Amino acid sequence: MKIALLGNPNTGKSSVFNMLTGMRQQVGNFPGVTVDKRSGYVQTKVNKHQIIDFPGTYSIFAKSLDEQVVQDVLKDPRHTDYPDAILYIADAANLERNLLFFSQLYDLGFPCVLVLNMWDRAQQKGLQINEARLQENFPAATIVTANARVAIGKTRILDAIDKLAQGSTKPFHNEPFAINLDPKDQKHNTEERLQKIRTLGIVQQSKPQAPHFSTRLDRLLTHPIYGYFIFAALLLLIFQFIFSFASIPMDYIDAQFVRLSNWSAQMLPSGLLSKLLTQGLIPGIGGVLVFVPQIAILFFFIALLEESGYLSRVVFIMDRLMRPFGLNGKSVVPLLSSVACAIPGIMSARTISDWKERLITILVAPFMSCSARIPVYTLLINLVVPKTYIAGILNLQGLVLFGLYTLGIVFALGTAVILKVFIKSKEQGYHLMELPEYKAPRLQNVLYTVFEKVKVFVLDAGKIIVAISVLLWGLATFGPASRDQKLKALQSSAKYQQANVQKQQEQQSALLLSESYIGHFGRFIEPAIQPLGYDWKIGVALLSSFAAREVFVGSLATIYAVGDDTDNQKRLIQKLRAEKNTAGEPIYSLATGLSLLIFYVFAMQCMATLAVVRRETNSWRWPLIQLVFMGVVAYTCALIVYQMLL
Repeated sequence: MKIALLGNPNTGKSSVFNMLTGMRQQVGNFPGVTVDKRSGYVQTKVNKHQIIDFPGTYSIFAKSLDEQVVQDVLKDPRHTDYPDAILYIADAANLERNLLFFSQLYDLGFPCVLVLNMWDRAQQKGLQINEARLQENFPAATIVTANARVAIGKTRILDAIDKLAQGSTKPFHNEPFAINLDPKDQKHNTEERLQKIRTLGIVQQSKPQAPHFSTRLDRLLTHPIYGYFIFAALLLLIFQFIFSFASIPMDYIDAQFVRLSNWSAQMLPSGLLSKLLTQGLIPGIGGVLVFVPQIAILFFFIALLEESGYLSRVVFIMDRLMRPFGLNGKSVVPLLSSVACAIPGIMSARTISDWKERLITILVAPFMSCSARIPVYTLLINLVVPKTYIAGILNLQGLVLFGLYTLGIVFALGTAVILKVFIKSKEQGYHLMELPEYKAPRLQNVLYTVFEKVKVFVLDAGKIIVAISVLLWGLATFGPASRDQKLKALQSSAKYQQANVQKQQEQQSALLLSESYIGHFGRFIEPAIQPLGYDWKIGVALLSSFAAREVFVGSLATIYAVGDDTDNQKRLIQKLRAEKNTAGEPIYSLATGLSLLIFYVFAMQCMATLAVVRRETNSWRWPLIQLVFMGVVAYTCALIVYQMLL
């Protein structure tokens, strides 16, 4: 039997699902949309059943992408996920609010189990639930109590599944009911149901309550002034963790893949297959896994905030600020997360229910300067910006770096305003915000969330990233037949023969790259990039950095026959400063350097991000639009800066 796990958001659905299925889960998406779908199996005393965890939903009448998914499944018996029965999770402490959706499902004729979850919290609030009256109004439903966060109620739920009966012939609401009601009838039906639920008297307050802990805490965390400072402090802490601690496992992963690549090169016989493995495939896989620490750490903190109930408060306090830009409060976390890395930032936009606001957030997130831009910023700022102080306090190089980050934020918000006008939403203008009670996060649920996010990235986006990595390797490895002749000429030159082995390898690598297909393409595009102050060598570095922005530095180091490790950065800067054009003028002037900085602020130089955008939008349309738009913005702004400073 196929059972749909349904309920309002923040009712403990995930806890129930994890309690019932354990690690016997599969994670994917509903067909045609990028909405998370978890499925698993449970063994009752009688049979084995499949459980599908649907997004949290307030009503059968869809107002968001998540609710649309639920509606589409339930109205089509031919749908692959169409359920045989419903396992409905309700928050016992907010039961009347939860009964609206349940009553709709009940009247559709599905066999139902109603789980009154968080039973202990209802008792703590002094609430008395008249289970007899509840059963009287939903006679065909099986009603049980549970507290899934501490694994209480599993046996009762499994027994209830075994006792599932056919749907009731007596509806909760006597009016004819269907999913495809006219919008006016939807409103009328909803109002009638809510009125009837309120008059049932199922929930009674046994004693007057003092202000609850959640209420007292909200006075501080949602304060119109203090709330923003507290949120900013938490974000600072999160990003400090990401920048400080993610680099350790990232460096370790990177070093291990370099070691693996070198070991494979030594163990395997030389040839094309060996190069493909050691220079293309292994670095490509490493380029996927190196992002895992950042993704895991970020989603660990996001899951903690969500589990605790605080993330809903963040949405509440930030919503007013973000609305003028076509965003909502939930856009804050993805945008700020993108300062560390756009990949986890874009993935975290899944929490935004409105399709239009989610799409705008995804499209503008790469404008935020990520950590991959830092090596490029560092090299170019050291190259063209003098180490001087303003007023004896402010470092000019630091101010330029701050300006680059600020510029990214300004353009992200400005672009959001433009997209708000051009992107039309099919959804109704509806936004429901709920402030659940605070609770201690359950580590098991947090780790499940982190595991799922990492798994999705590695298995889905990773395939695209590896494929593009191999493609770039091929373009940089192969070249026309004339390349061999030029290599022989280099090897016979006096400069080459007088150099040590390391210098000879550097000279060979520089020539092979410049004469490769990607090198020739760099010369091909040189006329287009010359107005920006760039030569073909910069063009090659730009093209290579599509694999990852930080590759720009390594590509220049290779072209100029300088090792790309930290010890050789000063030597690379010296060579770049000495580089002259045909007129004898420095190529890397202040104008060229600032033009490059501006270009990297705006350009979409990250295939991994494009792969993730494609996955999150379920289409190549939006990442291609994103690539072209950001490329045009980057080119135009870089051109303006260069021409103004000439």
